[in-house]
Amino acid sequence: MFQTLRGAFKVKDIRDRMVYTFLMMIVIRLGSQIPCPAIDSALFAEWFSGHSGGAFNFFDAITGGSFNEMSIFALSITPYITSSIIMQLLTIAIPKLEEMQRDGEDGRKKIASITRYVTVALALIESLAMAIGFGRAGYLRDFNAICVIEVICVLTAGSAVLMWIGEQITEKGIGNGISIVLVVNIISRIPDDMSTLFEQFISGKTVAKGVLAAVVIIAIILLTVIFVILLQDAQRKIPVQYSKKIQGRRSVGGQSSYIPLKVNTGGVIPIIFAQSIMEFPVVICTLIGVDGGNGIGGKILRGLQQGNWCDPAAPAYSIGLAVYLVLVIAFAYFYTSITFNPLEIADNMKKQGGFIPGIRPGKPTSEYLTKILNYIVFIGAVGLSICAVIPIFFNGVFNANVSFGGTSIIIIVGVVIETIKQIESKMVVRYYKGFLSE
Repeated sequence: MFQTLRGAFKVKDIRDRMVYTFLMMIVIRLGSQIPCPAIDSALFAEWFSGHSGGAFNFFDAITGGSFNEMSIFALSITPYITSSIIMQLLTIAIPKLEEMQRDGEDGRKKIASITRYVTVALALIESLAMAIGFGRAGYLRDFNAICVIEVICVLTAGSAVLMWIGEQITEKGIGNGISIVLVVNIISRIPDDMSTLFEQFISGKTVAKGVLAAVVIIAIILLTVIFVILLQDAQRKIPVQYSKKIQGRRSVGGQSSYIPLKVNTGGVIPIIFAQSIMEFPVVICTLIGVDGGNGIGGKILRGLQQGNWCDPAAPAYSIGLAVYLVLVIAFAYFYTSITFNPLEIADNMKKQGGFIPGIRPGKPTSEYLTKILNYIVFIGAVGLSICAVIPIFFNGVFNANVSFGGTSIIIIVGVVIETIKQIESKMVVRYYKGFLSE
């Protein structure tokens, strides 16, 4: 990785792209410190500190603390992520969108344009709900129409600006703009989390206990990162053989290839889906001031919150963890089913004269791919579950209340790996062009 970065800095075009990306990162962090007008930031921060953990930990991480500070970037890039997922699902359900996706670059531009409009619409809805909810709770300086409209406009504009920055990084920077915006926010919270862990487990302890705690914390983080790297890069290669064809006097084809099936086909999407479903009722009830008390409703709400899982004092709430793991596995299969079509791949292979050795072309090939895919998707879902459970376990047993977790690590590692690959591909294209010009 360091060799790739060192080599990239020697190329002016790539160096300029990296500098541009870095400057955009600075803009993102500066915007995260500008408070949203009409909101009493100090009062809101006090409320947030009383509700931190559980449903709000992940949201605090992906917004880079902007939600905690209630800055102009409080919504962060979450409306765009949600709209992208919605468009991906609608592409499968609506033939017109599916046709656009198959139209090449023009179709993708149209879908991207629709995604932007959906993003702004979602940002408007979220900012409206937040403005009214915070106004009723007394977190606005004045609860009137002007303040509500001001908050809605600022939060929506902030989300739109972050979306624009992400697109500019993709076009003029090193690529993966939206993902980089997300990672910058997550990484910005890590120093505070490390400080929390230091104060909780190392500060004030004897030298031996402090060193042991530090070694254990570093080992857990490193092992999780290594496991995520292995999970992200793992793939099953299905061999494909193409039959020879006679064209004129020449024999063409006959080469061997393979179909790469990633073990973690859904990436971090299954975890995000599962977390969203588990946390949505909690967030809504918290914002409207409903806690359920000590009745069944209150116990269900507490069981949905990650902060109550793996707690030795209240093991019953860990049932929520079991539901969460089931959702992760279910969404892994669901997301893979809408993004990978074995029947379509089998048909394309048959048209091109390709076949899997030992498997007949057509339907048998599709059934074989489905069987293999179901197997590796389960392995990937279990791997995702392990990554997600590790921080939840330590948070519950040792009360290590930090904003980052398995989901954050998966996002960071995945984006870093993909960004390095983007830089390497740009270097290959540059050297290839240089070779042709000579």
